Amino acid sequence: MDFKDQLRNLFPDHEPAPEEALIQVEHELYVQKEPMICKFEKRNGKPTTIIDGYDGTDEDFKILAKEIKTKLSVGGSFKENSIIIQCNYRDKIMEILKSKGFKVKRVGG
Repeated sequence: MDFKDQLRNLFPDHEPAPEEALIQVEHELYVQKEPMICKFEKRNGKPTTIIDGYDGTDEDFKILAKEIKTKLSVGGSFKENSIIIQCNYRDKIMEILKSKGFKVKRVGG
């Protein structure tokens, strides 16, 4: 006896609502004409990759930061209109941003 059968036994008069297909609309990011800056720094002796120069809303930039962090499986944060990613992932981040249609400029090293 599965879960649905148990519910039917407990509530025989209840009719389940029709399952509606949830349509998830992917959020479109604002793609700017000016290139974003992807640079490498050492902070407290640890390598970090910093992405600056996004002209869109903070909400879009936070979505972009989360997407980059999940694709690379790394930690990071969003502070003061810049994305800070742990370790040196400039090449991979630049590929991700270019595939989304952004122009990216590599700075530092």
